[in-house]
Amino acid sequence: MTSTNVEEMDNEATELRALAGLRVVVTGGTSGLGLALVRALRASGAEVAFVARTRERVIAVAEETGAIGIVADVADKDDIHRIALQVGASVGASGAIDLLVNNASSLGPVPLRPLGDTDCEDLEAALAANLLGPFRLTKALLGPLAAAARESAPSVVLNVSSDAATSAYAEWGAYGASKAALAHLSAIWSLELAGERVRVLSLDPGDMDTPLHELALPGSDRASLKRPVDAARALLRAVIAARGEVRS
Repeated sequence: MTSTNVEEMDNEATELRALAGLRVVVTGGTSGLGLALVRALRASGAEVAFVARTRERVIAVAEETGAIGIVADVADKDDIHRIALQVGASVGASGAIDLLVNNASSLGPVPLRPLGDTDCEDLEAALAANLLGPFRLTKALLGPLAAAARESAPSVVLNVSSDAATSAYAEWGAYGASKAALAHLSAIWSLELAGERVRVLSLDPGDMDTPLHELALPGSDRASLKRPVDAARALLRAVIAARGEVRS
C-alpha cells in the first residue's frame, strides 16, 4: 500500500466521521451496495439496522458488523409494519431516525427481456420492490425521520436509483420504469418534506460489481465496474452534504 493510498483512506475515514452516532436503516443490506453501506456506516460509528430476505445472510452480516438484522421483504406490504416496529425497538428506540436508505431492488424478469415478453406479474414484482416498498417504508418512518430533523441536522431518505431511470435501455423495461417512477416520487417528496427538514435524495451509484449486475449481465468485465465500497462512500458523502454536517 502506497503512502498516497494510506492518506486517501485517512481522509475518507475523517470525512465519514460525520456519520458517527447516526441512526440508520438500510434495505437490501446483505450483498452488493447494501452490504458495503452497512459496513461503512458501522465503521464510521453509526447505529444501523438493515433489512434483507435471507435469514442466514442476515445473521452472518449482523454478526460481522454488529448491526441489527431484520429478516423481511420490503416488497411485501405485510412486512412493512413489522420492519418499522423492529427499527423502533433498535436504532429508532429514541423515536428518531437520521437516515433511511432504500437500496433493495428487483430487476424484474431474469433473463432480461423485451416489454412485449414481460409478464404482468413480473412488472408488478419490480414495482413492488423498487417503488411501492420504498414508498411504504418511507411513509411508515416519516415520524421518526421528522423527529430526528427536529433534534439537530436534517434527516435524509436516500433512494438508490440507476441510469435506467433516465435512459431507455432495451430489455430493462420493468427495472427502468420502476426506477424512473421512484426518481419522480423522490423529487415530489423532496418538495413536500422540505418544511419538515427531511431531505429526499435519488442517486445513481453507477455500474457496480454486484450480484445484481452479474444477474442482469452475466459475464461482464468486472474490472470495468465500480467497487461497491467506493460507490457506498460516494453516496454517504452526498448524505453528509445534504445534512450540512462535515465534522473534522
